[in-house]
Amino acid sequence: TDIRLEAQASLHQALEMKRQGKRDKARRLFQHCLRLDPDFPDALNEYGLFLEEDENVVQADHMFNRALALMPCHLQALSNRGRTSPLVEEIDQRRFAIIDSKVKKLLLIPKWDGALRRVMEESYYHHIHHTVALEGNTLTLSEIKHIVETRYAVYGKSLAEQNEVLGIDAAMKYMNASLVNRIGSITTTDILEIHRRVLGHVDPIEAGYFRRSRVFVGSHLPPEPREVERHMGKFTQWLNSEEALALHPIEFAALAHYRLVYVHPFVDGNGRTSRLLMNLILMQAGYPPVTIRKEQRAEYYTALQVGNDGDVRPFIRFIARCAEMTLDQYLIASSDFSPDKGLPESIPEYSNTIQLKD
Repeated sequence: TDIRLEAQASLHQALEMKRQGKRDKARRLFQHCLRLDPDFPDALNEYGLFLEEDENVVQADHMFNRALALMPCHLQALSNRGRTSPLVEEIDQRRFAIIDSKVKKLLLIPKWDGALRRVMEESYYHHIHHTVALEGNTLTLSEIKHIVETRYAVYGKSLAEQNEVLGIDAAMKYMNASLVNRIGSITTTDILEIHRRVLGHVDPIEAGYFRRSRVFVGSHLPPEPREVERHMGKFTQWLNSEEALALHPIEFAALAHYRLVYVHPFVDGNGRTSRLLMNLILMQAGYPPVTIRKEQRAEYYTALQVGNDGDVRPFIRFIARCAEMTLDQYLIASSDFSPDKGLPESIPEYSNTIQLKD
């Protein structure tokens, strides 16, 4: 097509500028080429090599992966990814190690620490606020606190939006009371029960049931309704597999979120249910629940779309950053506490649950 021809011309110019050492011009031409034709494997591979020369190995590896998602037998991209992939894996594991060290610090803080208790309670409301705001809910943090604490409606605000808040509150309380400390597998029934609460106040007819109609999510076409149950069976089988349980908890939780959204098993509430499932996995592993902030909405949905395009690792890194931000908030709030100051002889057991409001 004309667009591919123009993209090929841009790629040729980019390579010529690169050969002449005019790297800024080359970069702009590579980017122009991929704006014209984002699914051009040769351009993705060449731009990956260019980025690797700039020591941006993570982004280079992503380009090679995108090329291979489009053309699995692209020999140059295969060879290039073979070189970058181990380096990127090492970078990702180092990031996980930093996060793990912060989790260990958090677990040293006693459960009765006043500052930690306050920030945990605040984070409960923040989580509700941001998870509904990601879907377009306009209620403020103070309005959400009022609804959860009093169970009274806020005058002049949409009842549907207020019912969304009650749904998340109910689902989080259910998870904390029934699932976080439970030994055993996560089942399809567990996911349906979470969804039943998420949507229970908004759409009681659809709450807790798989969809019976086709849905379209941007450019992604989820499975047909008759295929949903089979896909969910495979999903829960993976959730409890040795392969999944051997992953780092953040990688496991992020992939669970991504895979559930990919199947899109419900008419509504897929994102909220997926974020809750992600946090269930994290809390079972001793991590605090992650809040994806409404300000991160564009980055969040872009990372999910990149996963659909063949590389889910940017989404895992995004969730890792969110987890680290949450941990930093908890640690900063409790910075007056120091294990060196000495603790009482008897330290109450620090549950791996982040306490949710009753």
